[in-house]
Amino acid sequence: MNLKTLSMMGALLLLAGTGANAQKKKEVLNDSNTPLHLLQPAYKVPYGMLTTEEIKADMDRVLRYLEKNTPTRVVDKNTGKVITDYANMTADAQLERGAFRLASYEWGVTYSAMLAAAEATGDQAYYKYVTDRFQFLAEVAPHFRKVLEKYGTVDPQMKQILTPHALDDAGAVCAAMVKVQMKKNSPELKPLIDNYMDFIVNKEYRLADGTFARTRPQHNTLWLDDMFMGVPPIAWYSCIAGDKQQAYLSEAVRQIFQFADRMWVPEKKLFRHGWVEGMQDHPAFHWGRANGWALLTMCEVLDVLPEDYPQRDKILDLFRTHVRGLAACQSGEGFWHQLLDRNDSYLETSATAIYVYCFAHAINKGWIDAMAYGPVAQLGWHAVTTQINAEGQVDGTCVGTGMAFDPAFYYYRPVNVYAAHGYGPVLWAGAEMINMLNKQHPKMNDSAVQYYRTEQKTSEPIFHVMDGGAK
Repeated sequence: MNLKTLSMMGALLLLAGTGANAQKKKEVLNDSNTPLHLLQPAYKVPYGMLTTEEIKADMDRVLRYLEKNTPTRVVDKNTGKVITDYANMTADAQLERGAFRLASYEWGVTYSAMLAAAEATGDQAYYKYVTDRFQFLAEVAPHFRKVLEKYGTVDPQMKQILTPHALDDAGAVCAAMVKVQMKKNSPELKPLIDNYMDFIVNKEYRLADGTFARTRPQHNTLWLDDMFMGVPPIAWYSCIAGDKQQAYLSEAVRQIFQFADRMWVPEKKLFRHGWVEGMQDHPAFHWGRANGWALLTMCEVLDVLPEDYPQRDKILDLFRTHVRGLAACQSGEGFWHQLLDRNDSYLETSATAIYVYCFAHAINKGWIDAMAYGPVAQLGWHAVTTQINAEGQVDGTCVGTGMAFDPAFYYYRPVNVYAAHGYGPVLWAGAEMINMLNKQHPKMNDSAVQYYRTEQKTSEPIFHVMDGGAK
């Protein structure tokens, strides 16, 4: 090929390129030829409509993972051999170790979530997960108690059940057991429930006015976490307490207000994580999961309190104000931050899932407005789903956390797929999102998720609602 031929070919390619560029320029989207407001945004997490089938698929993945990783067997801790003769166990007997403990407070949340999932989906595999494990614990507990009495020592996981020493040991599992005990044909759990309640009511450390407290990290410290660890089991126990029902309800309500008196920060509409009796100043670190425990506590108590209970409206008012404060803190990715009001702290899964559950539950109960908060819950659920991996593990969850008075402590708490705190909230959130989608009428309008009181049947991307959507 000679130089003249090469030159001619180059000229032709240049002309072709010029023509292509000219045509490409004609196709550039602009305000004149395209409704730019309908362009798809580059969301970092999914955005838009959901189906109950999609939600259940995510939940089922978590269920299958947990079924594999929470066995119900007794083994010899030295040999690993399975023990079936419970009457002749020695001090070497222990619960088989899975990825998670069967009677931790995190698993108490998981059991309650599984019960809600069974009701929302109609899938009894979730209920079976709970009853299988509660039946197992109820069966082996008397035999492990004999081991403790005979040898003076026992498997630490069983000791947590037999002789609880903190609200963490007792409260959340107790509440879940009461919920099961209230159902027909449930396992006989009353001995375990009464043992837990004896600790919560009679043995847990308290301030002089009776508020649940701890002696760490400072003397007479209140942890916001303990609202959830202590109050819901008392409220739920009222349902099976016979003529003592009112006493238990009164105690649950009293605890909420005594925590709020010290830990509620009205200008932020958030709770502080910790409070120490005798401190001159009380720094307010608004830890995400602890605020979740407080909101979840109010959900649980409102579920139990009669509609005409004298102080119910006051709790409901605090709940709604807390919802407003939390909604204002949600990130553009749908998550909430580890420290709620500090946007440079990391995005955290367990708190986000708790808020999704509580917002959706409150909508379903009629406590808050679906139009205002349905999109908040839906965005939060979309965020949560990005943290459920193919195996069914939940990522992005802060590990167990003490209480501190400096930000670095919270900013640098690790996250881990084995942090048990994430699993119950995720299942609970999914269950309540299914309930919400079955009751409410979300629809995309002008690229935004909107919640309507009546079904909007139009397929138009932008539409008017002429009747206001009123019932």
